[in-house]
Amino acid sequence: MAKPRVLLADDHKIVLEGLRGVLDEEFEVLPPVTNGRELVETALRLAPDVVIADISMPLLNGIEAVRQLQEKGSNAKVVFLTMHADQTYATRALQAGGSAYVLKHSASDELVTAIRAVLRGKTYISAAVQNTSASAPHVLEVTPRQREVLQLLAEGKSAKEIGGILDISARTVEAHKYKMMDELGLKSTAQLVQYAVRHGIVSDT
Repeated sequence: MAKPRVLLADDHKIVLEGLRGVLDEEFEVLPPVTNGRELVETALRLAPDVVIADISMPLLNGIEAVRQLQEKGSNAKVVFLTMHADQTYATRALQAGGSAYVLKHSASDELVTAIRAVLRGKTYISAAVQNTSASAPHVLEVTPRQREVLQLLAEGKSAKEIGGILDISARTVEAHKYKMMDELGLKSTAQLVQYAVRHGIVSDT
């Protein structure tokens, strides 16, 4: 019987090596990827059974990468593996198409269990993820393109650099940025990025 095929996505080599050691016996571990854009391209090309994705990755964060995979018809089950023990992130991760949310410090104990669960069609969330959503404030609703712009702003890229990555003009980048700032009443790019990270819209890197 063929082993389930697993694609790892994390930008830390030591993490990837550790995960491979945990998974090798039970799963076929595909060559890993190290950023969100590479994750989308590789998952669509190789069609793994399970994707294990970090939230904080360069170029495109894990949540948005998985959202794009879902939109493009990927059937892979998704396990988010992250340091963020925050219900805001967990909620967004599951809404984006994730089936499991596992904390990195629990990976050696929980990751295989989570993969088995999602392959059976179940949902798995680390017990250590605290529920902090009782009085959640209104959060800015952003489009996929705005989320991409926000992520790249959070990585310190300029409007020109972002335009080159997304194949849009720097003016369009600025238009997205200022529309979001105006809706929130914010005065600077730094405030916008802080808001986006605080509310789990993008990940800090």
